[in-house]
Amino acid sequence: MRAPAAATTAALALTLLLTAPTAASALTTDPTPAAAAVHRTDVQINEQAPVITRADILIHAPLRTVWNIQTDVENWPTWQPDVETVTKDTPGRLRPGSTFRWSTEGLDITSTVKQVEPGKRLAWGGPAQGITAVHVWTFTPTRDGVLVHTEESWTGEPVTANRVALQAALDNSLHNWLTNLKHEAETR
Repeated sequence: MRAPAAATTAALALTLLLTAPTAASALTTDPTPAAAAVHRTDVQINEQAPVITRADILIHAPLRTVWNIQTDVENWPTWQPDVETVTKDTPGRLRPGSTFRWSTEGLDITSTVKQVEPGKRLAWGGPAQGITAVHVWTFTPTRDGVLVHTEESWTGEPVTANRVALQAALDNSLHNWLTNLKHEAETR
């Protein structure tokens, strides 16, 4: 009986991996190193996108503080002036498959969380008025605080049609985001 049960389990796992990206992402939370090496695939930005921005900032605050500020999406408008509203559609902590809707600089965005490694990595993406974005954040503790690295890619017809203006907009947006995150974390 063990062989059929194992075969059924393997077939079910393969089906989930092939048909449900969020289910596959959920498998990456297995704490064992062997499972992480086999199942974990980090979400990446689209390296062929016409608009890509990468930025870093060192924040002189504990990792827990920085992480909690960044992942408390409903409170973004209190410290992030460019974010007008945020509505979390999925209750609880951010996890793969969580969604939230937010408005910033005239864009109404629905973001879906693709990856969460608490205190280490956060990725989300989604569409906004013809633009498809993938946004990845990494958090690295240092002797002096936390090095926050962010990178984001934009694709879609509006991006192709107006690449120069949208590149400048994304560069400015991420610069402001990191500056505001630093200020908020260092004053708590």
